[in-house]
Amino acid sequence: MDLNVKGKSVLVFASSKGIGRAIAGEFAAEGASVVLASRDIAALETAVGEIQAHTGNPQIACCRCDMTRAEDIEAALSFANEKHGAIDVLINNSGGPPAGGIDQFEDGDWQNAYELNLLSYVRAIRGVLPYMRAQGGGHILNVTSSSIKQSLDNLLLSNTFRAGVLGLAKSLAQELAKDNILINTLGPGRIATDRVESLDRLAAKEKQMPYEDVKQASEKSIPLGRYGKPEEFAKHAVFLCSGANTYVTGQAFLVDGGLVKAL
Repeated sequence: MDLNVKGKSVLVFASSKGIGRAIAGEFAAEGASVVLASRDIAALETAVGEIQAHTGNPQIACCRCDMTRAEDIEAALSFANEKHGAIDVLINNSGGPPAGGIDQFEDGDWQNAYELNLLSYVRAIRGVLPYMRAQGGGHILNVTSSSIKQSLDNLLLSNTFRAGVLGLAKSLAQELAKDNILINTLGPGRIATDRVESLDRLAAKEKQMPYEDVKQASEKSIPLGRYGKPEEFAKHAVFLCSGANTYVTGQAFLVDGGLVKAL
């Protein structure tokens, strides 16, 4: 299948590593012009070099962006548009907030999680709309969590604000359809990233169990019996934001190996 993304301009937030980096790499492999953005410029530059070497695609660039800063998001959007002449695809992505329950968080923790995991997406979407409207359309994908379908233990902040992103996208699908802008939500299950490893290590510490035992128990809870690869998640992201998708908008999907049992 020709995904029709060759030459398209793609901006991927939080893409120096993990899922964001994998998405940038998959778009690059399909011939898209990609801008990676995150706070760690050294890691970004390394990622750019590795993606270029792996794909042979020279149209890869990066810029520093702290997703909690409105001015950084605006600058990243402007950079991507100036670099590649358009923004055809926006990938909203951000690191997960701290684990914990209601008794562990003060107002500042809630505010930080709101700014990182919900308000940043609002700002990025609001900022990209003039570019997409001017060019006649585009694709927006919000990367969230499997908690959009089923809440996760000890991840109260994530459960709360990821659900907010889902409501945002569902509402905007109605509002943006007239502009030929499609917006969807994609949630990872247990994907082998630094974030998942850190959560497993935290669980191991709290349960006073070896890390490997916690990981193995987690893998056994997944029908496919293993953690997903970032590249497996990324392939679905590329499809939803490609020319092959012209009629799916306002929907939420999980890439979780069958883990979530909710309908």
